[in-house]
Amino acid sequence: MADKREQFYGEKLSRLIRMETVSERGRHGGEKFAAFHKLLAEEYPLLFARAERLEFEGSLLLRWKGTDADRAPILLMNHHDVVEANGTWKYPPFSGTIADGRVWGRGTLDTKGGLSAMLGAAEELLAEGFTPKQDVYFVSTCTEETDGYGGEKIAAYLKEKGLTFDLILDEGGMILHDPIGGADGVFAMIGVGEKGFLNLKFTARSKGGHASAPGKDTPLVRLGKFMAEVEKGDIFPVEISPAVKEMLSRFAPTMKGVMKLACGHTGLFGPILRKVMPALSPSAGALLSTTLAFTMCGGSEGANVLPGEAWVVGNMRYSHHQGRDASLEAVTRLAKQYDIETEVLTDGGESPITDHHKAGFRFLSGAVEEIFPGVIPVPYVTTGASDCRYFGALSENCLRFVPFFIDKQQYGSVHGEDENVSLSCLPKAVDFYRYVITEWKTE
Repeated sequence: MADKREQFYGEKLSRLIRMETVSERGRHGGEKFAAFHKLLAEEYPLLFARAERLEFEGSLLLRWKGTDADRAPILLMNHHDVVEANGTWKYPPFSGTIADGRVWGRGTLDTKGGLSAMLGAAEELLAEGFTPKQDVYFVSTCTEETDGYGGEKIAAYLKEKGLTFDLILDEGGMILHDPIGGADGVFAMIGVGEKGFLNLKFTARSKGGHASAPGKDTPLVRLGKFMAEVEKGDIFPVEISPAVKEMLSRFAPTMKGVMKLACGHTGLFGPILRKVMPALSPSAGALLSTTLAFTMCGGSEGANVLPGEAWVVGNMRYSHHQGRDASLEAVTRLAKQYDIETEVLTDGGESPITDHHKAGFRFLSGAVEEIFPGVIPVPYVTTGASDCRYFGALSENCLRFVPFFIDKQQYGSVHGEDENVSLSCLPKAVDFYRYVITEWKTE
């Protein structure tokens, strides 16, 4: 049975979920996002009455003015667009059903849940008569799941105004038990950066022909060989970055046997970890190198026709140690060996790493320890892209974390079927954002 706070926050989030806000690449704003902004103003009336508000074609920027103009502001972010909800769901994906102690629906975790907690914290504080010392900015875009237009425009606007921030906190890691396999503890995965990404198109050409008399190395065969070679991963060097070393050192006390020893002494056991981590899980392996996943393809339109042109699209997430240019050069060079052309379709931009020794990470670690006793804060590099990548020049403390404790089913439901968040998560998430707003101070 949910308590009053759980039920209250759950019903608020349910109303946000019921308004479908699927974004489409190349289309910004529109009636449904205007309607969603109106809903936010109804759900959080004190904040929307007090804050200065700017709209960027469906994306929102709010400024809650503080009492001390000399203090640098902070910025909190969670987007309100969502991806499509395909497949078979236990409850309709835009019903916001509250059942089994959870709120169900697309966006509960990514990231209307975080948005609801973030704005709910400000609403509660305003109701209590609180005013922050520093300005608090809130950003919520309608394009995070597509082309990032809103985040890029808002960041450019803030930069033009000459603003910098003591802290920027966006979506990212959550609270998990055993994030990589073998770590028997509960960890708050705080993103200190994110891998950059490129969408690449690889095209193989020929003169085509009839399928009854195929030659050797036709376009699809060459693409197949190329993709198999990429999957071996030899062109993307593996490295344990300082952030990953720190992550492993914090996992180590909860581990057993050889992994406990290796993670606690990464300098000595680095070669072993570079081989073992990809075997633990795809997410663990992705922390160590550039990845390239093939996601789309096309060839001829006839079953008996050899294609004159065949293509595949790959989504590259490049590591900080190899970088954009070297990663692209490596895969382009390999493609040429199979007479395949490489074209950059989308460049998501590079994102700097925030030093986990600095004030931002230390402060969030303290917030986790205060609100979630026993949970271990851990730095890591997120493998997915977020709006935060556009804001790297505006703060030396750009971090990525949503304060939800989720299980494996919930982790797998992000962009998948049956996305949901536990009602028990919601009060503590609100408390976390309250702590950030009220307790942040420069050192």
